[in-house]
Amino acid sequence: MDRRWIQNRNRCADEYLDGIEDFIEFARKHNPGATRIRCPCRRCNNTLWETIENVGFHLVRNGMIETYSIWNLHGEQLEHASSSNATRVDNVQPIVDANDQVMDIIQDVFPFASTNMNQEEQDDVPTSIDSAEFEQYEKLLKNANQELYPGCKSFSVLTAIVELMHGKIKYRMSNLCFDYFLGVFKRMLPTDNCLPKDHKQAQKVLNGLGLGYEKIHACNNNCMLFYKEHESLDTCPVCNESRFKMTSQNRTTKIPQKVMRYLPLKPRLQRLYMSTHTATDMRWHKEKRVDDDVMLHPADREAWKEFDRTFREFAADPRNVRLGLATDRFNPYGVLNQHHITWPIFVFPYNLPPWKCMKKEYMMMTVLITEDPRRSIDVYLRPLVDELKDLWTNSVRTYDKSTRKMFTLRAAVMWTVNDFPAYAMVSGWSTKGYMACPICKEDVTSGWHAGKVCYLGHRRWLPWDHEWREKDKEFDGNTERRLRPRE
Repeated sequence: MDRRWIQNRNRCADEYLDGIEDFIEFARKHNPGATRIRCPCRRCNNTLWETIENVGFHLVRNGMIETYSIWNLHGEQLEHASSSNATRVDNVQPIVDANDQVMDIIQDVFPFASTNMNQEEQDDVPTSIDSAEFEQYEKLLKNANQELYPGCKSFSVLTAIVELMHGKIKYRMSNLCFDYFLGVFKRMLPTDNCLPKDHKQAQKVLNGLGLGYEKIHACNNNCMLFYKEHESLDTCPVCNESRFKMTSQNRTTKIPQKVMRYLPLKPRLQRLYMSTHTATDMRWHKEKRVDDDVMLHPADREAWKEFDRTFREFAADPRNVRLGLATDRFNPYGVLNQHHITWPIFVFPYNLPPWKCMKKEYMMMTVLITEDPRRSIDVYLRPLVDELKDLWTNSVRTYDKSTRKMFTLRAAVMWTVNDFPAYAMVSGWSTKGYMACPICKEDVTSGWHAGKVCYLGHRRWLPWDHEWREKDKEFDGNTERRLRPRE
């Protein structure tokens, strides 16, 4: 069967639409009675299951994976594939069960756990993990090899927890609802099953996979964080406000006034290269992007190219990460009369292909501020700024799964994505008042008129010999002799 239609960029062409119909017919024939099949569109990537009708819609909207020319995940036998497509077999994902996928996750988290601990560190030999990490690895491996109940071959303890937690997050299930169904499942299974009894115990098992967060106390007046050199203080050195709330003397634990959650960035960037699913894609902007003067990716922008010309050492290694940072406030409860504001701060890697870099799976939350920081968001950004500075100057040793070698990873924030009020919060430049323009800054022409701040001086953009520059009475009473601002 000719499958060159998969490479057709025009998804409205008759050839492409006929090819989709052939694929749907093939899937129905080889999966009789199935209501859901794997979706091979570029977004689902053969990992999500959809109804056959939705699969056809996804293929028109997103396009099919260009390397998926042998439909082995939908019933085609590899030995019956045509010889013209034989070279593409390596690019097709093999069929794996849930237990194998969980083992792949563990290998991604600990790619060199089995290395000899006495091996000398070289560029092509990953560094050994310490005893604490190795203990976490052994615990995960034990849960991955332990049967859910005696005689169960399809699910291990870790596989069952991963599947259940994935469903909880995907369908936005509350912890209370998750605890209820977990108790029901535990009663359904044989009495000697090893399923955790609640969400808290399930989380303890998954803690070994890493990517946790830190709780950092903050001053009640947003003056500072009790962080690094101020970590041991009980009062704010700026306003003398107490770090903890007033509680009864019989209480043994102290309750902080304010708490922010910080999710370290380094391990999340390292995980992108330690995983087989993203290690190669992180170099897409350099190795696979087609430079055809069409803007499909931030790497096509002049700002990216100017950054490469300015910082040649950084640009020499395509594995160095270009980041975007975005934040805004919102009410997570959706109740307008409730005075609660949350500020999440996300970063996302622009190294990935355009169909991945802005997906929610690759957006990394780094800071979660659960109370309104007002004008002091820079105080809460300090841990992230410190880590970004360290990634720029000192870098971090990272294992690249695709090349099986260590390299020094650096990162830089190239853009921020905000609305105008959030821009003022993050940049520190007020976007209202007499100097509201962040481009003109102090050189802006503004004045008070009719109870509002008005912005004048637009004659600066006219040609130097324009007659309106000489007119004063018709405008603000002054002739305009200034040059236009530098863009």
